[in-house]
Amino acid sequence: MTVIAKTESRDGAWKVLLGRLEGFVRGTGQPAGAAVVLVPYAQLMGEAQRRWARAFPDGFAPRFETTRNWAARLAPFVPEGDDLARDTARDTLTARSLLDRAGLGGQRDVLAGPLLDAACQLAPAVAAVPPAGREAWAGRVRPLLPPAADGAALRYEAAVARIALEWALATRHATDVLFEPRVRASAPVLVVLDGFQPDPLAHALCALWGPDRACVLPLCPASGSGGTGVPHAEAAAGDVALHAAADAEDEAQRAAACVLRYVAEGRTPVALAAIDRALTRRISALLAGRGVGVHDENGWTLSTTRAGAQVMAALRACMAHASGDAVLDWLKHVPIADAGALRQAERWLRRTGMGDWPAAVRSAGLAAGPVQDTAGAEGLEFPDPAAPEGWRTLVRRTEAWRAAMQAPRDLPGWLAALRALLQATGQWERLQEDAAGLRVLAELRLDLAQEGEWRGLDASGRPMALAEFVHWADEVLEAGRFRPEFGGDGVPDAVVVPLPQMLARPFAALVAAGCDEKRLQAAPEPPGAWTREQRETLGLPMRNDLEAAQRAAWAHALSVGHVDVLWRIGDEGGEPLLASPLVLALQAEGGRRAGIDPRELRSVAPSPVPRPLPRGDALPLVRVSSSAYSDLRHCPYRFFALRLLGLQESDELGAEVDKRDFGNWLHAVLQRFHEGLRDAPVEDTATRRQLLDAAAEATTRAQRLSAGEFLPFSAGWPALREGYLRWLSGHEAGGARFREAERRCVQPLGSLELIGTLDRVDAVRGQAPGEPPTVMVIDYKTEGESATRRRIAAGTEDTQLAFYAALLGDDTLRALYVNVGERGETRSFEQEDVVALRDQLVEGLLHDFARIAEGAPLPALGEGAVCDYCAARGLCRKDFWSD
Repeated sequence: MTVIAKTESRDGAWKVLLGRLEGFVRGTGQPAGAAVVLVPYAQLMGEAQRRWARAFPDGFAPRFETTRNWAARLAPFVPEGDDLARDTARDTLTARSLLDRAGLGGQRDVLAGPLLDAACQLAPAVAAVPPAGREAWAGRVRPLLPPAADGAALRYEAAVARIALEWALATRHATDVLFEPRVRASAPVLVVLDGFQPDPLAHALCALWGPDRACVLPLCPASGSGGTGVPHAEAAAGDVALHAAADAEDEAQRAAACVLRYVAEGRTPVALAAIDRALTRRISALLAGRGVGVHDENGWTLSTTRAGAQVMAALRACMAHASGDAVLDWLKHVPIADAGALRQAERWLRRTGMGDWPAAVRSAGLAAGPVQDTAGAEGLEFPDPAAPEGWRTLVRRTEAWRAAMQAPRDLPGWLAALRALLQATGQWERLQEDAAGLRVLAELRLDLAQEGEWRGLDASGRPMALAEFVHWADEVLEAGRFRPEFGGDGVPDAVVVPLPQMLARPFAALVAAGCDEKRLQAAPEPPGAWTREQRETLGLPMRNDLEAAQRAAWAHALSVGHVDVLWRIGDEGGEPLLASPLVLALQAEGGRRAGIDPRELRSVAPSPVPRPLPRGDALPLVRVSSSAYSDLRHCPYRFFALRLLGLQESDELGAEVDKRDFGNWLHAVLQRFHEGLRDAPVEDTATRRQLLDAAAEATTRAQRLSAGEFLPFSAGWPALREGYLRWLSGHEAGGARFREAERRCVQPLGSLELIGTLDRVDAVRGQAPGEPPTVMVIDYKTEGESATRRRIAAGTEDTQLAFYAALLGDDTLRALYVNVGERGETRSFEQEDVVALRDQLVEGLLHDFARIAEGAPLPALGEGAVCDYCAARGLCRKDFWSD
């Protein structure tokens, strides 16, 4: 069927439906203006009004309403006391209060969410029962709920179900006004237009009006009913193209390209199915970048807006044990934070290597003073962060903001504290300038005029801790939705719409992305933990009802003239995905074509670059370390980038304790142990074991390593300790004695200075009487034993021990690696002829730096693993060389 034919069919179906509606109203003897027509969703009110005006241009039109909109026109609902307001901010507090009164205050943090969910599931069913008959209805359903007595199985689940039922029964529902006699007098005729799933409240109102004054007309005929002409158009699908995408980004790009193609062909408006919110937002962003007007009717949760994320970032940064990453994330959204001071603070935090913000602040001696009151923003004032001390002032100021958010308080107190924090940081003004920001402020009731709304809602009188307030705010923003107004002129090119809300609307094409087995289920799971018998008696939707509605919505969506169905064959974690069962059924039916990728291919001419050949004579390096010379030996260009230009990678922020951290910890432990042993020698192994354990504990405290994050390494400590003590005993039996650890050395060498820190220096007694002791340089390694063996076998290729030997002026010395194994084996690997290797290294080093001073190029010569883990890889652009 062509698009024109389908459009004419849909227009004709509307005419038939409105003709039946007008005929029923006329048969009651009432004018059309006296009738109220209930539609299944709000967006259909305007469409129905336009269709009526076109079909019956003369006379008054019926009022097209939803039940909620109609009730709001008659009497705006203002919740009082324990009413279920369908407002997460208020209802969460009411749920906590109800649990306190039920003797479940100790579990309220866990049960408040399930209680609110259960009450919201029951509320539509209770609201569909006339207020006068609810007590009788309750008498029939209460026996179905399990007992909540002490010792009963699933006691807490049963308690939640019973409290939720009583809460829903005791609530004044916003739509209760529709059952009042005055409403029937003002609207003598009622017509219900049913969607894919009947509305229990609308049907209850029809029964109250009576068959002479009310009727139900289906917008979509039930399966197998043979239905009459309605705006469902024909059940046969239109031109359906199936696209299997590789991943989420490929799917988003293909979907956006499909929309762009329809817009270019003039097939607008295009329906963009709201199946997967993250995917839909990515598609919308791609379309916005191409200038396509997109109107999102479904909106998105406030927590995912920039404004909501900034408010939650501020709250999480104020947690007592906030990570450095969380605090920096917040500060980067604080308008009054000086950008230069913030960059300095970030560099400082990365250098500390501490993921915990409070620990880093304490280590720098920048902890805040006494907690300040937040009744007003004045208590949060500090000097300009751009002052001479820069980042230190910013850190102190941040600590003052955080300290002011630590004391427990009631909800009004927390809202005042959050308002003061946002005002003190300059974020308040930003939020007020943004539509989503205004919505966030309204949902959290941060306006002073709304402050009194919360008083008395939490009857426990127990103040909330910051973690509880953060959880409450997160739930509020997760439940709230932001629906931006369409900013363009006229009709949008694309409309983001749920599949059921495409019913009876004039879309020219549909792009349905996210149609995989996870995101588009043929039989959605009914919400809640209700049994089948409970669902039937309570009037809750059954699984087969949801499946029928889902399949009907899917069939109707496919009846649009042109349809593109997309799904991904693999998830983010590499898990393979099948198409939705609804899509598989389409494929099984046959007759569907495989979609052609609508993205336009671009020809991009390769632009290879030559190998870089920089010179370093204008950037002389005076102080040379072992690692710097190793860089020069491995790849001259890496030496140029990292050493001469001074470019550095940013350290990981808030990273978990890794092998490198363990190595640093072990170095510090052995230094502390051996220095103590040197000052107070003991030979007893048991005493040495105690001293080594004490050194480990002291180092762990000094480095502020928590037991949890260090657990993978501390678990292997006993075996490592015993292996090291065995090695030490044999090492000392050979005549070696510890002299010093972490020795910093500077050795002049022509115009250069060799610098470095030696892990350990020992003295080994001479073999002959009167012979002076030999100096022994030791470098600890925690790598695999095979890696240490390769270092020794490399000879002149491994420069570390030879370089360390060059730092000492001794003509006779020994050098070895000590591999401290975590599995209990500590072994030494001595570098033979280290003096000869040192002499060769010094000669080569002087030659290399003389060549650099003469202007010799520093090409990128790295290969293999040297390039795989190189910080300068993106700078040398090895992957784009012309040769």
